[in-house]
Amino acid sequence: MKEFKDKVAVITGAASGIGYALAKRCAQEGMKVILADIDKKYLRRAEKRMNKIGATFIIVVTNVSKVSDIEILAKKTLEEYGAVHLLFNNAGIGNTKYVWNYSLKDWEWQLGVCLWGVIHGVRVFAPIMLKQDTECHIINTASMEGLISGSGPGGGVYGVSKHGVVSLTETLRNDLDLKKESKLKVSVLCPGLVQTRILYGDIHRPEDLQNDPDKSVEDTRGDVYVARFRDVFGETSMMTPQEVADITFQGIKEEKLYIITHKDPLMKRMVKERFDEILKAFEE
Repeated sequence: MKEFKDKVAVITGAASGIGYALAKRCAQEGMKVILADIDKKYLRRAEKRMNKIGATFIIVVTNVSKVSDIEILAKKTLEEYGAVHLLFNNAGIGNTKYVWNYSLKDWEWQLGVCLWGVIHGVRVFAPIMLKQDTECHIINTASMEGLISGSGPGGGVYGVSKHGVVSLTETLRNDLDLKKESKLKVSVLCPGLVQTRILYGDIHRPEDLQNDPDKSVEDTRGDVYVARFRDVFGETSMMTPQEVADITFQGIKEEKLYIITHKDPLMKRMVKERFDEILKAFEE
């Protein structure tokens, strides 16, 4: 897709960070935008900002871990604008602990947002977009942690979810290739370090997924990982969300499967180390 004016974009996690930057870029391209997020406070702030730039948009309070919310999001999108051309499955949260210290509720909450949110988005919106028979594109936000060995500072659950999002997107691409007449394209966005609020997602954790305070685990791996990666982080950069949005739109125009934001030697080396280790196992 190279022309965006008057097209319709749906963005989850749109109230701040990468999501809002994508919403702003969509508006600047002349698109009609649906901003979906669970954070009502930041949605109100985003609403004010979008009004200031003269955007055409609606906001929809959405918990992406609930398929019913995604179904409502699709319904409101079609009622308001009649179609969807760009879908950004972008919502995500982070929580860092040693992997054995995550509670079952930690797993359910974070996978519900970071992985099931994308699954719900694909399941609900892809059939709609295929039926439209018009140029359209799904962009699933993963992370560089979906391409490297294990997980970095994002945490073990985060890494599992992002590897899952990468695999889901690759499989979706393969399935779409079987439908040669399909005009739906797909990309997986794999950012490195970005200035976002991703580690604050727990403030919206549902009551039934709250950990028992008497059984809470105080020791996380956060400080350990920060110390371990302090020197390493000097080899990469902290991008702004708007930089990521601009790179993403270029990736959409070029129909890239993998949209990589940080192409510095560090990120390339970390990905290469993973695949070198896998390939070495074939030779041993």
